Amino acid sequence: MFERSRRLLEITRTIRRYGLGELLGDNAPRWLVGAPRDFDEPVAVRLRLALESLGPVFIKFGQTLSTRRDLLPEGMAEELAKLQDEVPPFEGAEARSLIEAAYGHELERFFAEFDEQPMAAASIAQVHAARLHPGEGEQRGAAVVIKVLRPDVHERVARDIAVLYRFAKLAARFHPEAERLRPVEIVSEYDRIIHDELNLMREGANASQLGRNWAGSDLIVHPTIYFDYSTETVLVMERMEGVPIDDTATLEAAGVDFKVLAERGVEIFFKQVFRDNFFHADMHPGNILVQTTHADRPRYVGLDFGIVGSLTTQDQRYLAENFLAFFNQDYRRIAELHVESGWMPADTSIEDFESAIRTVSEPIMNKPLAEISFGLFLVRLFRIARRYRYTVQPQLVLLQKTVLNVEGLGRDLYPQLDLWATAKPILEDWMRRRADPKIAAQRLQKQMPQIIDGLPDLVATVFRRAEAGEAPGAHQLEGALSQITRELRTARRAMRWTMVGTGLVVVSAAELAYPALPVWMAVITGLAGTASWVKAWRVTATAA
Repeated sequence: MFERSRRLLEITRTIRRYGLGELLGDNAPRWLVGAPRDFDEPVAVRLRLALESLGPVFIKFGQTLSTRRDLLPEGMAEELAKLQDEVPPFEGAEARSLIEAAYGHELERFFAEFDEQPMAAASIAQVHAARLHPGEGEQRGAAVVIKVLRPDVHERVARDIAVLYRFAKLAARFHPEAERLRPVEIVSEYDRIIHDELNLMREGANASQLGRNWAGSDLIVHPTIYFDYSTETVLVMERMEGVPIDDTATLEAAGVDFKVLAERGVEIFFKQVFRDNFFHADMHPGNILVQTTHADRPRYVGLDFGIVGSLTTQDQRYLAENFLAFFNQDYRRIAELHVESGWMPADTSIEDFESAIRTVSEPIMNKPLAEISFGLFLVRLFRIARRYRYTVQPQLVLLQKTVLNVEGLGRDLYPQLDLWATAKPILEDWMRRRADPKIAAQRLQKQMPQIIDGLPDLVATVFRRAEAGEAPGAHQLEGALSQITRELRTARRAMRWTMVGTGLVVVSAAELAYPALPVWMAVITGLAGTASWVKAWRVTATAA
């Protein structure tokens, strides 16, 4: 408790020293603002300097905050993005002790070599080179890296997170736009992210999933995770070789085609999002190497898998349609998609929102294709949407951050990068696959039991809430019952079309097996069955 109070006092002094009380507006408590004074730097620069002075947990919080461009004032996100997660390493002998404590045995029992000089150090963990003992098995004698959590990192994170919550509650009380900014939710999101990073087994599982998704690919490779040697505080993985992607001089000397390298990065990202629905959400240059064995087909090496993202199928569809509508300059469809998805209130004026989207999009679209920025489009779209009571989607914020990273990296490598030329075929292929009748029928078959089985629970929930006094108006009950009726009607219609389609396909197969009947008759029957399946899928998709 004493340590937490001391830290709270230290942070309060830092806020006063950098004049950050003004971020809370005119209602900020006097003890936090301090005496009025003039500053040479703008508040965004002072915030960055203050976070740097408060140490690693606050630096990472600032980095996370920099992804919330939908909430931050103009220019602040760019300033916070300059924060660097660089801390001095701790002693190699201490790293050895931490690993041995995790294993319950001396390090030499598991490793033939261990380099006490760290390869890299960050706020959460640091990395050491090592080698497994020789012997039988594919992993024996392998060159590995050991990632080990910093000493006392759990205690320091818990202390600083508790202080962040205190100040978030102050912001929620005094900031004039607290309802929109939701500071406590921002800290809660960061709390989840940083605690996920504190479990190295989770990072290992992320790396393993990405490796499985891209097995055999010449686009990207991921290190093998040695789970037998890993714990929540120690992660052992294959040591990967490659050139850091921002070492352009070495890449150029190796004859790497930078256009191909940039396009491959875009392809990897969009396939992770739409093909795999599992994307690396921390794609900055420090986490990427390049293998140059084939300079005309350079291969990416992914590292550091603490932060990953995924989307619901519905979010994937809305996002893909948003991108396609943007490049087709169909601003009305973008507005409709935001309301259909539930990201915007149902009473949003489509016409007004369409006009606002056109206002921010046209300046971007009037540039050559190679200069059009996906990331800038998303930033401006989220910024304009918040004026229409846009509900922030955390998974899309993570995606927006990754788009900005990938796009910025690609343009650094090859300034003429046409992101759309690479992304459009992937999006269109994904949309075609979703419309494939066979895939649609399979998806409908999986969803139908959930639709039907979920209805009794919905009815029970409505009446339970009514009995508890949580449904004060009859109109709310009427609305809920109307929803039930609609879902029942949808389920019945979809089931009817599915049964008709299945029956027609079975008849078509029987007609093909009967030689006396002409083939065209079986084809027509089969097409009719397929059309019925598509109709069933459209019924459920429209309802969703």
